[in-house]
Amino acid sequence: MAVTSTAQACDLVIFGAKGDLARRKLLPSLYQLEKAGYIHPETRIIGVGRADWDKKAYTKVVEEALNTFLPEKLDPELWKTLSERLAFCNLDVNQKEDFAKLKAILNQEHQPAIHYFAMPPSTFGAVCHGLGLAGLNKEPNRVVMEKPLGTDLESSKAINDEVAKYFNERQVYRIDHYLGKETVLNLLALRFANSLFVNNWDHRTIDHVQITVAEEVGIEGRWGYFDQAGQMRDMIQNHLLQILTMIAMSPPADLTTDRIRDEKVKVLRSLRRIDHTNVREKTVRGQYTAGFVQGHKVPGYLEEEGANQSSRTETFVSIRVDIDDWRWAGVPFYLRTGKRLPTKCSEVVVYFKKPALNLFSESYQQLPQNKLTIRLQPDEGIDIEVLNKAPGLEHKHRL
Repeated sequence: MAVTSTAQACDLVIFGAKGDLARRKLLPSLYQLEKAGYIHPETRIIGVGRADWDKKAYTKVVEEALNTFLPEKLDPELWKTLSERLAFCNLDVNQKEDFAKLKAILNQEHQPAIHYFAMPPSTFGAVCHGLGLAGLNKEPNRVVMEKPLGTDLESSKAINDEVAKYFNERQVYRIDHYLGKETVLNLLALRFANSLFVNNWDHRTIDHVQITVAEEVGIEGRWGYFDQAGQMRDMIQNHLLQILTMIAMSPPADLTTDRIRDEKVKVLRSLRRIDHTNVREKTVRGQYTAGFVQGHKVPGYLEEEGANQSSRTETFVSIRVDIDDWRWAGVPFYLRTGKRLPTKCSEVVVYFKKPALNLFSESYQQLPQNKLTIRLQPDEGIDIEVLNKAPGLEHKHRL
């Protein structure tokens, strides 16, 4: 299998190796990278966790995860290559002496390490401390931190301060895996490479914008994590706000990371505050109850395994967001996300304003709005809905 010129040998260390993020997202992604030839032959994948596993046991866990979450059948030859990269380190992040075991494994090859934190943010500080004490924080090693980085501003600052004690900023990568979706990556090209949208993307032409991330699944056994986070922290403050900034940002001077970030920050700083005086009219929260999904009976949130019957954690959120700047004054953005909804759907729908005068009143008492639909998943694509004359002698029009 060919290796691209950009591939370098490294040790990928996955903290939280048996967690939902690792099994559902990271391992299938690594399989696809292996398939595409993007992984160097000497790169190793080292799972870290408190489970009393050896390489054989961890390999079985990885195989089960791939069989469950890959959209395709596991290729035997490809799996053989990937499985030979695997290793496991039994480690409790709160036991600093345990990091010596990880150091011993990494010292076998003496190649750069990427420490991937697929764990709750409350553990990030302890992991960095342990890596620092073991001397595993030196260049060219890197750390990758998945969202969410804390539960509020104070805890987020505390995590970043703790990380900064052991790693310089050049070593730290804070990521949101949602931004890796192909259609999300395409948003900037759609907006800034097409004059159709470059010149018609503000309050003069756009009526409102809807951003939806709907899931059919429930919490899938993640009660401990989800009940602390809720849909607001789990989805709104990262995934949906990131999409919002990409839809609403002004053109950057160039496509470098810093320039794009600066324009995103301008949008976030322009968001109208939601507080106790307007929260009831700006937001909706809810929990799913027992019912049926695709003909199968499913439990309500408070009936899930390990549930706290008095929990008020939301599984559905809808928010009206207003951006107080020249581009978006008067244009509402509606963000909504939830679990156990009728269908799985992630999309952005931009509704354009109607013409000032309706010349086709005999067909439409009110002209329907043109709209741009950007489907992020599962059926990726872009649709533009416009009004046309229907074929025939009559002057009838249709979408």
